[in-house]
Amino acid sequence: MRTIPSSELIINEDGSIFHLHLKPEQLADIVILVGDPGRVAMIAEYFDNKECEVSNREFLTVTGSYKGKRMTVMSTGIGIGNIDISVAELDALANIDFATRQTKAEFRRLTLVRLGTSGAIQPDIEVGSVIFSRTSLGFDGLLSYYAGRDGVCDLGLEEAFMKHTGWYEKLPYPYFVDADKELLELFRDSTVEGITIAAPGFYAPQGRWVRLAPHDMELNAKIESFRYEGRRITNFEMEGSALAGLAALMGHRAATICTIIAQRVAKDACTDYKPFVRRMIEMALDKLATL
Repeated sequence: MRTIPSSELIINEDGSIFHLHLKPEQLADIVILVGDPGRVAMIAEYFDNKECEVSNREFLTVTGSYKGKRMTVMSTGIGIGNIDISVAELDALANIDFATRQTKAEFRRLTLVRLGTSGAIQPDIEVGSVIFSRTSLGFDGLLSYYAGRDGVCDLGLEEAFMKHTGWYEKLPYPYFVDADKELLELFRDSTVEGITIAAPGFYAPQGRWVRLAPHDMELNAKIESFRYEGRRITNFEMEGSALAGLAALMGHRAATICTIIAQRVAKDACTDYKPFVRRMIEMALDKLATL
Protein backbone atom coordinates (compact mmCIF):
# COMPACT_ATOMS: atom_id res chain seq x y z
CA MET A 1 0.00 0.00 0.00
CA ARG A 2 1.29 3.46 -0.95
CA THR A 3 2.47 5.75 1.84
CA ILE A 4 1.78 9.35 0.81
CA PRO A 5 4.86 11.61 1.22
CA SER A 6 4.57 14.74 3.35
CA SER A 7 5.20 16.88 0.26
CA GLU A 8 2.07 15.40 -1.41
CA LEU A 9 -0.23 15.60 1.61
CA ILE A 10 0.77 18.37 4.01
CA ILE A 11 -0.51 17.95 7.57
CA ASN A 12 -0.12 20.85 9.99
CA GLU A 13 1.50 20.43 13.39
CA ASP A 14 -1.89 20.42 15.11
CA GLY A 15 -3.05 17.45 13.00
CA SER A 16 -5.17 19.51 10.60
CA ILE A 17 -4.94 19.43 6.81
CA PHE A 18 -2.84 22.12 5.14
CA HIS A 19 -5.26 24.60 3.52
CA LEU A 20 -8.58 23.90 5.21
CA HIS A 21 -7.08 23.59 8.73
CA LEU A 22 -9.68 20.91 9.48
CA LYS A 23 -9.12 17.72 11.45
CA PRO A 24 -10.78 14.47 10.31
CA GLU A 25 -13.22 14.38 13.24
CA GLN A 26 -14.50 17.87 12.36
CA LEU A 27 -15.92 16.78 8.99
CA ALA A 28 -19.54 15.66 8.49
CA ASP A 29 -20.62 13.29 5.70
CA ILE A 30 -22.81 16.04 4.20
CA VAL A 31 -20.77 19.06 3.07
CA ILE A 32 -22.32 22.26 1.70
CA LEU A 33 -19.86 24.30 -0.37
CA VAL A 34 -20.25 28.03 -0.99
CA GLY A 35 -17.94 30.60 -2.51
CA ASP A 36 -18.43 33.49 -0.11
CA PRO A 37 -17.28 33.08 3.52
CA GLY A 38 -20.18 35.35 4.47
CA ARG A 39 -22.59 32.75 3.15
CA VAL A 40 -21.21 30.21 5.64
CA ALA A 41 -22.54 32.38 8.47
CA MET A 42 -25.89 32.69 6.70
CA ILE A 43 -26.25 28.91 6.47
CA ALA A 44 -24.92 28.24 9.96
CA GLU A 45 -27.68 30.48 11.35
CA TYR A 46 -30.08 27.64 10.59
CA PHE A 47 -28.07 24.99 12.48
CA ASP A 48 -29.45 23.55 15.71
CA ASN A 49 -25.93 23.64 17.16
CA LYS A 50 -22.33 24.27 16.13
CA GLU A 51 -19.53 21.85 16.95
CA CYS A 52 -16.68 23.89 15.54
CA GLU A 53 -15.73 26.91 13.44
CA VAL A 54 -12.39 26.91 11.63
CA SER A 55 -10.94 29.62 9.39
CA ASN A 56 -7.88 29.87 7.15
CA ARG A 57 -7.57 32.23 4.19
CA GLU A 58 -10.82 32.05 2.18
CA PHE A 59 -11.71 28.68 3.72
CA LEU A 60 -14.22 29.14 6.56
CA THR A 61 -15.84 25.97 7.91
CA VAL A 62 -18.65 25.36 10.39
CA THR A 63 -19.80 21.88 11.38
CA GLY A 64 -23.07 21.42 13.25
CA SER A 65 -26.49 19.88 12.78
CA TYR A 66 -29.73 20.84 11.07
CA LYS A 67 -32.93 19.05 12.10
CA GLY A 68 -30.74 16.42 13.72
CA LYS A 69 -28.61 15.78 10.60
CA ARG A 70 -24.88 16.49 10.99
CA MET A 71 -23.57 18.82 8.28
CA THR A 72 -20.48 20.83 7.40
CA VAL A 73 -20.68 24.14 5.51
CA MET A 74 -17.46 25.47 3.99
CA SER A 75 -16.47 28.41 1.82
CA THR A 76 -14.10 27.74 -1.07
CA GLY A 77 -13.57 31.22 -2.45
CA ILE A 78 -13.86 31.80 -6.18
CA GLY A 79 -12.64 29.53 -8.93
CA ILE A 80 -11.73 26.05 -10.08
CA GLY A 81 -8.31 25.99 -8.40
CA ASN A 82 -9.90 26.38 -4.99
CA ILE A 83 -12.27 23.49 -5.72
CA ASP A 84 -9.26 21.33 -6.60
CA ILE A 85 -7.82 22.11 -3.15
CA SER A 86 -11.13 21.77 -1.32
CA VAL A 87 -12.26 18.43 -2.76
CA ALA A 88 -8.82 16.83 -2.52
CA GLU A 89 -8.46 17.83 1.13
CA LEU A 90 -12.02 16.88 2.06
CA ASP A 91 -11.44 13.44 0.54
CA ALA A 92 -8.16 13.12 2.44
CA LEU A 93 -9.91 14.00 5.70
CA ALA A 94 -12.43 11.25 5.02
CA ASN A 95 -10.27 8.53 3.50
CA ILE A 96 -6.61 8.92 4.53
CA ASP A 97 -5.26 7.77 7.88
CA PHE A 98 -3.16 10.76 8.94
CA ALA A 99 -1.02 8.62 11.26
CA THR A 100 0.08 6.11 8.60
CA ARG A 101 -0.44 8.35 5.53
CA GLN A 102 -2.19 5.46 3.83
CA THR A 103 -5.68 5.04 2.38
CA LYS A 104 -8.14 3.66 4.90
CA ALA A 105 -9.48 0.16 4.30
CA GLU A 106 -13.10 1.33 4.46
CA PHE A 107 -14.16 4.04 2.01
CA ARG A 108 -16.15 6.98 3.41
CA ARG A 109 -18.46 8.53 0.85
CA LEU A 110 -19.17 12.25 1.13
CA THR A 111 -22.15 14.19 -0.20
CA LEU A 112 -20.86 17.49 -1.62
CA VAL A 113 -23.44 20.10 -2.62
CA ARG A 114 -22.40 23.49 -3.94
CA LEU A 115 -24.86 26.35 -3.41
CA GLY A 116 -23.86 29.22 -5.65
CA THR A 117 -24.95 32.16 -7.78
CA SER A 118 -25.02 32.20 -11.54
CA GLY A 119 -25.90 33.98 -14.76
CA ALA A 120 -28.55 32.60 -17.12
CA ILE A 121 -27.69 32.20 -20.80
CA GLN A 122 -31.20 31.34 -22.01
CA PRO A 123 -33.76 34.16 -22.40
CA ASP A 124 -36.62 32.36 -20.62
CA ILE A 125 -34.72 31.70 -17.35
CA GLU A 126 -35.63 34.47 -14.92
CA VAL A 127 -33.57 36.05 -12.17
CA GLY A 128 -34.38 34.19 -8.94
CA SER A 129 -34.68 30.80 -10.65
CA VAL A 130 -32.78 27.90 -9.08
CA ILE A 131 -30.80 25.69 -11.48
CA PHE A 132 -29.68 22.15 -10.68
CA SER A 133 -26.65 21.34 -12.82
CA ARG A 134 -27.56 17.89 -14.09
CA THR A 135 -24.38 18.21 -16.16
CA SER A 136 -21.43 20.53 -15.56
CA LEU A 137 -19.37 21.75 -18.52
CA GLY A 138 -15.79 22.67 -17.66
CA PHE A 139 -14.00 25.38 -19.64
CA ASP A 140 -11.10 25.11 -17.20
CA GLY A 141 -9.22 21.99 -18.31
CA LEU A 142 -8.60 20.85 -14.72
CA LEU A 143 -9.97 17.32 -15.05
CA SER A 144 -7.58 16.48 -17.89
CA TYR A 145 -4.70 16.59 -15.38
CA TYR A 146 -6.20 13.53 -13.62
CA ALA A 147 -6.09 9.89 -14.70
CA GLY A 148 -9.49 8.46 -15.62
CA ARG A 149 -10.90 11.68 -17.01
CA ASP A 150 -12.64 10.07 -19.99
CA GLY A 151 -14.29 7.46 -17.77
CA VAL A 152 -16.45 10.04 -15.97
CA CYS A 153 -17.09 12.41 -18.90
CA ASP A 154 -19.84 12.39 -21.53
CA LEU A 155 -17.64 12.17 -24.63
CA GLY A 156 -20.52 12.32 -27.10
CA LEU A 157 -21.78 15.57 -25.61
CA GLU A 158 -18.22 16.89 -25.60
CA GLU A 159 -17.70 16.14 -29.30
CA ALA A 160 -21.05 17.63 -30.32
CA PHE A 161 -20.36 20.83 -28.38
CA MET A 162 -16.91 21.32 -29.88
CA LYS A 163 -18.25 20.80 -33.39
CA HIS A 164 -21.18 23.19 -32.88
CA THR A 165 -19.04 26.01 -31.46
CA GLY A 166 -16.00 25.55 -33.70
CA TRP A 167 -13.98 25.32 -30.50
CA TYR A 168 -10.71 27.27 -30.65
CA GLU A 169 -7.92 24.70 -30.37
CA LYS A 170 -5.78 26.85 -28.05
CA LEU A 171 -8.47 26.99 -25.39
CA PRO A 172 -8.59 24.28 -22.66
CA TYR A 173 -10.38 21.12 -23.80
CA PRO A 174 -14.00 21.25 -22.53
CA TYR A 175 -15.45 18.37 -20.49
CA PHE A 176 -18.95 17.36 -19.37
CA VAL A 177 -19.65 15.50 -16.10
CA ASP A 178 -23.04 14.52 -14.66
CA ALA A 179 -24.17 15.24 -11.12
CA ASP A 180 -25.02 12.37 -8.81
CA LYS A 181 -28.32 10.79 -9.89
CA GLU A 182 -29.66 10.44 -6.33
CA LEU A 183 -29.15 14.15 -5.72
CA LEU A 184 -30.80 14.96 -9.04
CA GLU A 185 -33.91 13.09 -7.91
CA LEU A 186 -33.78 14.66 -4.44
CA PHE A 187 -33.88 18.20 -5.83
CA ARG A 188 -35.94 17.56 -8.97
CA ASP A 189 -39.19 19.08 -7.67
CA SER A 190 -37.55 22.28 -6.39
CA THR A 191 -35.15 23.25 -9.20
CA VAL A 192 -34.82 23.69 -12.96
CA GLU A 193 -32.58 21.10 -14.58
CA GLY A 194 -29.74 22.39 -16.74
CA ILE A 195 -26.27 22.10 -18.21
CA THR A 196 -24.03 24.59 -16.43
CA ILE A 197 -20.72 26.02 -17.68
CA ALA A 198 -17.94 26.46 -15.15
CA ALA A 199 -15.63 29.14 -16.54
CA PRO A 200 -12.03 29.83 -15.42
CA GLY A 201 -12.76 33.56 -15.16
CA PHE A 202 -15.58 36.08 -14.77
CA TYR A 203 -14.98 38.29 -17.78
CA ALA A 204 -13.85 37.05 -21.23
CA PRO A 205 -14.27 33.34 -20.29
CA GLN A 206 -17.96 34.12 -19.78
CA GLY A 207 -18.19 36.37 -22.84
CA ARG A 208 -18.03 39.68 -20.96
CA TRP A 209 -16.35 42.61 -22.65
CA VAL A 210 -15.13 45.58 -20.61
CA ARG A 211 -11.91 46.71 -22.33
CA LEU A 212 -10.44 43.39 -23.47
CA ALA A 213 -12.58 41.67 -26.09
CA PRO A 214 -13.20 37.90 -25.94
CA HIS A 215 -11.37 35.85 -28.58
CA ASP A 216 -14.70 34.64 -30.03
CA MET A 217 -17.33 37.37 -29.84
CA GLU A 218 -20.02 34.92 -30.98
CA LEU A 219 -19.24 32.11 -28.52
CA ASN A 220 -22.11 32.92 -26.14
CA ALA A 221 -24.57 32.97 -29.04
CA LYS A 222 -23.26 29.57 -30.16
CA ILE A 223 -23.63 28.26 -26.61
CA GLU A 224 -27.19 29.56 -26.36
CA SER A 225 -28.17 27.82 -29.61
CA PHE A 226 -26.51 24.48 -28.78
CA ARG A 227 -28.87 21.51 -28.35
CA TYR A 228 -28.06 17.87 -27.58
CA GLU A 229 -30.79 15.23 -27.32
CA GLY A 230 -33.28 17.96 -26.43
CA ARG A 231 -31.07 19.48 -23.75
CA ARG A 232 -29.51 22.95 -23.66
CA ILE A 233 -26.87 24.91 -21.76
CA THR A 234 -28.58 27.09 -19.16
CA ASN A 235 -26.09 29.11 -17.13
CA PHE A 236 -22.55 30.19 -16.25
CA GLU A 237 -20.72 29.86 -12.94
CA MET A 238 -17.11 29.15 -11.91
CA GLU A 239 -16.74 25.98 -9.82
CA GLY A 240 -19.15 23.17 -10.65
CA SER A 241 -17.19 21.22 -13.26
CA ALA A 242 -14.24 20.50 -10.97
CA LEU A 243 -16.61 19.51 -8.16
CA ALA A 244 -18.56 17.11 -10.39
CA GLY A 245 -15.45 15.66 -12.03
CA LEU A 246 -13.29 15.16 -8.95
CA ALA A 247 -16.19 13.74 -6.93
CA ALA A 248 -16.97 11.26 -9.72
CA LEU A 249 -13.33 10.15 -9.90
CA MET A 250 -13.11 9.75 -6.12
CA GLY A 251 -16.47 8.03 -5.64
CA HIS A 252 -18.28 10.81 -3.79
CA ARG A 253 -21.69 12.13 -4.77
CA ALA A 254 -21.85 15.78 -5.76
CA ALA A 255 -24.11 18.42 -7.24
CA THR A 256 -24.14 22.14 -7.99
CA ILE A 257 -27.26 24.25 -7.39
CA CYS A 258 -27.25 27.92 -8.31
CA THR A 259 -29.59 30.87 -7.91
CA ILE A 260 -29.77 33.01 -11.05
CA ILE A 261 -28.76 36.59 -10.28
CA ALA A 262 -27.99 37.80 -13.83
CA GLN A 263 -29.79 37.46 -17.16
CA ARG A 264 -26.96 37.49 -19.69
CA VAL A 265 -29.21 37.51 -22.78
CA ALA A 266 -31.29 40.44 -21.50
CA LYS A 267 -28.07 42.05 -20.18
CA ASP A 268 -29.60 42.55 -16.74
CA ALA A 269 -28.33 41.77 -13.24
CA CYS A 270 -29.70 41.85 -9.70
CA THR A 271 -27.35 43.04 -6.94
CA ASP A 272 -29.93 42.61 -4.16
CA TYR A 273 -30.07 38.83 -4.53
CA LYS A 274 -29.77 37.70 -0.90
CA PRO A 275 -33.50 36.91 -0.55
CA PHE A 276 -33.22 34.54 -3.53
CA VAL A 277 -30.11 32.90 -2.07
CA ARG A 278 -31.74 32.49 1.34
CA ARG A 279 -34.71 30.75 -0.27
CA MET A 280 -32.33 28.34 -2.03
CA ILE A 281 -30.47 27.66 1.22
CA GLU A 282 -33.66 26.86 3.15
CA MET A 283 -34.82 24.49 0.42
CA ALA A 284 -31.45 22.74 0.22
CA LEU A 285 -31.10 22.29 3.97
CA ASP A 286 -34.55 20.72 4.21
CA LYS A 287 -33.76 18.34 1.37
CA LEU A 288 -30.34 17.34 2.72
CA ALA A 289 -31.78 16.72 6.18
CA THR A 290 -33.78 13.82 4.69
CA LEU A 291 -30.68 11.89 3.57
